[in-house]
Amino acid sequence: MAAAQGAGSSSAGPPGAPVSIPGHSSSTAVAVWEWQDEFGRWRPYRGDVCRFIEQGFQASQQKGRRSGSGLVSSSISLGHADASLAPYVIDIPSLTQFRQDTGTMRAVRRHLFPRDSAAEQGIVWEWQNDERGWFPYEMNVCVFLEQAHASRHQRVDLGPLGYNYEVDLVAQVQTNKTTRFCRSVRRRLDNPYPVTAAPAPLHTGAGCSCQQCWLNGGTGPITTRFRHSVTNFPNSSAAPQVSGRTTSGSSSGVGFVPYNKPALSGARSTPRLNAQSSWALPQAGGAVGPSTGLSTSNGVSALNLPVKMSKPSKLNQALAGWWRSLAASAMGLMMAAPTDPEAVVKKYLVEVKGTPADEDCIICMEKLASPSGYSDACECRTIKAEMVGRLTNCQHSFHMLCVLAMYSNGNKDGSLQCPSCKTIYGEKTGTQPKGKMEVSTFPQSLPGHRDCGTIQIVYHISRGIQGPEHPNPGMPYTARGFPRYCYLPDNEKGRKVLELLKVAWNRRLIFTVGTSSTTGESNTVVWNEIHHKTEMDTNLSGHGYPDPNYLDNVLAELAAQGVTEDCLRK
Repeated sequence: MAAAQGAGSSSAGPPGAPVSIPGHSSSTAVAVWEWQDEFGRWRPYRGDVCRFIEQGFQASQQKGRRSGSGLVSSSISLGHADASLAPYVIDIPSLTQFRQDTGTMRAVRRHLFPRDSAAEQGIVWEWQNDERGWFPYEMNVCVFLEQAHASRHQRVDLGPLGYNYEVDLVAQVQTNKTTRFCRSVRRRLDNPYPVTAAPAPLHTGAGCSCQQCWLNGGTGPITTRFRHSVTNFPNSSAAPQVSGRTTSGSSSGVGFVPYNKPALSGARSTPRLNAQSSWALPQAGGAVGPSTGLSTSNGVSALNLPVKMSKPSKLNQALAGWWRSLAASAMGLMMAAPTDPEAVVKKYLVEVKGTPADEDCIICMEKLASPSGYSDACECRTIKAEMVGRLTNCQHSFHMLCVLAMYSNGNKDGSLQCPSCKTIYGEKTGTQPKGKMEVSTFPQSLPGHRDCGTIQIVYHISRGIQGPEHPNPGMPYTARGFPRYCYLPDNEKGRKVLELLKVAWNRRLIFTVGTSSTTGESNTVVWNEIHHKTEMDTNLSGHGYPDPNYLDNVLAELAAQGVTEDCLRK
């Protein structure tokens, strides 16, 4: 996907000539097209590629005006702008980039910037990743940083733009405000972006739902740092957010709350979640802070206006087939019969006869001598509300109906885990989506393990449709940041951890579908309580080496998931 930001050819015409809109008296502005990477970041195409896309976009608009249908079905092959981008096609009506050889889809968006901004000058601000590669900020951040640079500000806060970073423009360093982890930044001169006609002067305040804001103010998914599941509260007219696309330009009356795995319902003593959350969308055009005195660019994702399509494009046909394939896979998962919950409970618990001990059931928080707190929500013909059971190995006691409710709210894999001491009964499996685990070695040593080489693990997971074991069955899930690279020392203990990680992978325990603690995005693939080292030679973030306790800690985490040396002897 990195190739999608490569420089395009200059065949699209002289870089300074504006792309005109026939029949409109207009001012001019600078058009920048961006695509969204697997981390949810927006990355601008190179200037010449943007010019080619803009010409295709304007041609689609012109055809739509002639037919009276708005934007017509139109696809733009990026290979005509740059041969290295031959696999990529942009579908204009859906604002989607499609890679034809892999089926990978990316959201794209279009922004118009003033003629005197960094975009017209071709000035790009970039940050350095862990592999020492340089990646551009989204263009509204570049414009903002260039304004601060021109005003001789030393430090700026990117918080109002949705990023948890500060940038020191003199030292050229980006700092995470939470972890204080630092990265290098740089200012670079590139090809200028295309000048195009703007039907009206650009808005400088908050975006609205007018055609100008929709076409010029940036379309596509909102930044993942502020993407959460949408809960409609009383008097809220906003529609739920659809994965990969925003639905409303107004946030009034809408609360944004991270996903929480559904609590066991019906327990009289179960605490209730407070739905009134403090999460909120950043306001466009807000002040950056007292240290800058600058205002942010208009980067609000506006309404998705309905588009009348004259006929399906090739991309839409391909996407329809892709979704049908995913839906068929999801239906296959849903047809799988779960292990009988009552049989599992009776397999691992022995009923306690007589008067139970004077203690609480830690699942429902009712006395064991009282009926289960789930008696009004979980019905069973053979397990009664007053029945108490004791787990066979750890000897902890619970209402058997409570254990039944707990098991039924999990992925029903035939195993139980004691909610008190975490002892696992049976073989625990998780909800990790389908993927691939690759292992290789190389001679370079990790800090703290200079006497051996390195094991590299690469995890591959693609986005798909959630199965019945996931939070929202039938809904899409994203898979950001894949492939993920992880590292172990190639010594005896490191190889032992590797073999246990293979067992955990096969049991679907490494990843799950939930809410990212980093970005707040829900319905996405996240790590699942088994920590990995994703960096080799820096441990400022806690994800690298040296770390003398890591191997022992990860062995303990694996054991908590029921993955121990005994698994290797089977």
